[in-house]
Amino acid sequence: MSERLVVIGGDATGMAAASQARRLRDAGELEIVVFERGRFASYSACGIPYWVGGAVRDRDDLIARTPEEHRERGIDLRLGHEAQQLDLEGRRVLVRDDTGTRSWTGYDKLVLATGAEPIRPPLPGIDAPGVHGVQTLDDGQALIDTLTGQESGDAVVIGAGYIGVEMAEALIQRGYRVTMLHRGAEPMSTLDPDMGALVREAMDGMGITVINEARVTAIRTGPDGRVRAVETADGEYPAGVVVLGLGVRPATDLAAAAGLPLGESGGLRTDLAMRVRGHADIWAGGDCVEVLDLVSGRERHIALGTHANKHGQIIGTGVGGGYATFPGVVGTAVSKVCALEVARTGLREADATAAGLQFVSVTIEATSRAGYYPDADPMTVKMLAERRTGRLLGTQIVGREGAGKRVDIAAVALTARMTVEQMTTLDLGYAPPYSPVWDPVLVAARKAVAAVRAAGW
Repeated sequence: MSERLVVIGGDATGMAAASQARRLRDAGELEIVVFERGRFASYSACGIPYWVGGAVRDRDDLIARTPEEHRERGIDLRLGHEAQQLDLEGRRVLVRDDTGTRSWTGYDKLVLATGAEPIRPPLPGIDAPGVHGVQTLDDGQALIDTLTGQESGDAVVIGAGYIGVEMAEALIQRGYRVTMLHRGAEPMSTLDPDMGALVREAMDGMGITVINEARVTAIRTGPDGRVRAVETADGEYPAGVVVLGLGVRPATDLAAAAGLPLGESGGLRTDLAMRVRGHADIWAGGDCVEVLDLVSGRERHIALGTHANKHGQIIGTGVGGGYATFPGVVGTAVSKVCALEVARTGLREADATAAGLQFVSVTIEATSRAGYYPDADPMTVKMLAERRTGRLLGTQIVGREGAGKRVDIAAVALTARMTVEQMTTLDLGYAPPYSPVWDPVLVAARKAVAAVRAAGW
């Protein structure tokens, strides 16, 4: 008898899982049904800011595979279908389609790939026209429609994480005067404040007004009901459009209502094979789950497309009868705002302190190329190492062209649990157009070795 796999969520994890399961089991053995509440599937959410800013010309360029292509491969993808309730005992899902009709669909195996949702604080005016979260293609289209319907003017971005700074760049490129409001001491809370200060200085130079330690109290609207300003405890900032970049939370209300296990962040808890703990025939992955941080040993919620696609492959392998595991992450991310590249991996100082680790931290200034080579842009590298062992704990990089992807060196070193002394012997590629003789990451490692020894290695 054939089995039925039901997948809730049609983006990276959901469609990767469905596609991998189909590769391993044909339609006669496994029926695959995917419910996606939006109008799009298999798209790159990470590319939305670049579509809004104009670097990506067409929305469809962000779509990896069309619904028709999935259906041709034997995957019953149903757009505009929202899962509203799970009946775990009865092995069925209550779904509302785009006509409002609700019906139950049974399953033998279930994949939860519900993703994450933008944080929308309960502020006066938060739902006014012109206020946008940016998480899905539908969100991106709604924002572009707003921008297209008005002349460039004042824009406010609330929040200074990855989405916030990327959307600030997109709005600058569309000719807006941009103000960024955030509650932290410096933008990019995924960095230590001293590194975030470098991001703020660069954004100021790009014409983005950054207001630190700003507490938003309300979004003001005009007579037409549309947004006209953002109010803080210290002032008011005009805005014809507002973009929320306050981060995301796991979209696990459906799972929580069914009694599935959640972690401290609200993300689903899974085993190494991405099975929901305590449920042999239910898997979950992507932005709705917690993952193991290989550096701190703690469970974390990290919403990144790289993890989501890997989770989908692992889930699909398990559903298809194979075996695969996801060991965890080191927390690597890279972003840009205009010409500035920002990257990090591993732990910040606050993370290391929270994990009870004793550490040293060092910061170095270097250049992306040999100093005598044209366009040798400056970069700053910060590195953390465990005080007694010298184990690498984290790296942050802020610089211009050629800075960001250097973080991958540290990401590999973290995964291999290398010490900073071991890093100094890495055989990295060198030529003057690409790097100084001592790559900036290795310069930081050498300085970290000295700091560890001075601290009593």
